[in-house]
Amino acid sequence: MSITAFHRTLEQELQALVRGVSLECLVCGEFVLHAGGLITCPECKSSLRSEAGSAGTQLQFGTQAG
Repeated sequence: MSITAFHRTLEQELQALVRGVSLECLVCGEFVLHAGGLITCPECKSSLRSEAGSAGTQLQFGTQAG
């Protein structure tokens, strides 16, 4: 029996979060809130939104260190 490494890239994690597959904040691990195209974390106040009207899915991730 062998162990297979399982990890996802940051891009895959962001896509899962935008699609609603993942409900976990990438910064602190708490549950996120989906409202009006904006995904926010009530714990660390980070936010993620997709750009409307673009050819591909463009993501903007806003958070502040500290």
